[in-house]
Amino acid sequence: MKRHLPGLHEQTQNENDTAEGLFLVRVEQAFYRWHSQKPFFALRFVILEPKEHAGQSISGRLYCTVKALWKLNWFLRDFGYDPDLLGRDEVEEKALVGLRGVVRISRTVLNGRSFLNLEAFAPTGEWEELAVASISRPDGEEAANDL
Repeated sequence: MKRHLPGLHEQTQNENDTAEGLFLVRVEQAFYRWHSQKPFFALRFVILEPKEHAGQSISGRLYCTVKALWKLNWFLRDFGYDPDLLGRDEVEEKALVGLRGVVRISRTVLNGRSFLNLEAFAPTGEWEELAVASISRPDGEEAANDL
């Protein structure tokens, strides 16, 4: 049986799909996913600030390949991950949940698919300074580079 659903073919995006910029977030879920070529951590964040996006969830990946370990390390350090575990090269999924920090997010579209990029990180304590800097610059581009 066929069903006619007007507007089904049209591409629609909700607010979560278009959110880009600087956000103060908390890690809500973290899962390690093994892949033969690109193992990664699948992370779900809850936005805490700015208030207009508070409560929204965003998901992203941090890869665990040799070339990408610098970014995972940056995330762990800035989000306040346990330095003892980090010093032993250990990442505990449960220890990631609840971590807070600042993340700069952008989106890339390749072949019609939208991908979220976790571009940069900063400690929670820098949120006020970064938020003011991003608001005071109308283009937002230079402020994003402050991270």
